[in-house]
Amino acid sequence: MKEFWEKILFKLGSITVTPAKIAEVLIVVAVTWFLLLFFRKLLLRNKEMEMGERGRRISLFQLVKYFVWVIVASICIRIAGFDITILVAGSAALLVGIGFGLQNIFSDLISGLFMLFERKVRVGDVMEVDNIVGKVQAINLRTSVLLTRDGYDIIVPNHKFITENVVNWSHHSYDRRFQVEVGVSYDSDIDLVTKVLLQCGTEQQELIKADHHKPSVRFSDFGDSALIFNLMFWTKDIFM
Repeated sequence: MKEFWEKILFKLGSITVTPAKIAEVLIVVAVTWFLLLFFRKLLLRNKEMEMGERGRRISLFQLVKYFVWVIVASICIRIAGFDITILVAGSAALLVGIGFGLQNIFSDLISGLFMLFERKVRVGDVMEVDNIVGKVQAINLRTSVLLTRDGYDIIVPNHKFITENVVNWSHHSYDRRFQVEVGVSYDSDIDLVTKVLLQCGTEQQELIKADHHKPSVRFSDFGDSALIFNLMFWTKDIFM
């Protein structure tokens, strides 16, 4: 039996591959896989947790999983008989090149960790990134998903939430003012235009109609072929 496990199947330079080494690698991988599966079920055992908390725990699991598999990979390399220090030293230039190529990915991963622990951005928040407004559907370790008003999913690298100016419309419960730009021909009846726009604003149930936040119309500009008006209104529904 001992002869079977120590039988040399083939060689890779000075590295010998035996059934014993293959079995060790398979056992390490299998045990790691089952432990990670158990850890994931343990983190997500509460079925009633809110979506944001569930997303944070999934991101935490992804981080732990990446770290664990890196350690497992180094263990398997040692089992196979490779000297990791020689391997790293011999491929230093390659690793530097890979580092430059992956710097954006690392930036996204670090930003994802900040978002995960600072919790300034949560699932369900309405965010404005790169002039795109969307509701946060998921916060992953490297990217986040925004659902736009048109029903499109936008995948946003996490570093944009940290390094760029973004607007979180959900941070406060204050009323928000929006405006809609409308162009009409130069021969239009200005009073009628104002009346129609105000009527559009007052007929919408989602808009605030209190005295201090009533819809209003303002003339904005002389366009090339139209008079530009703005209908301004207030609402609590920031994702209409």
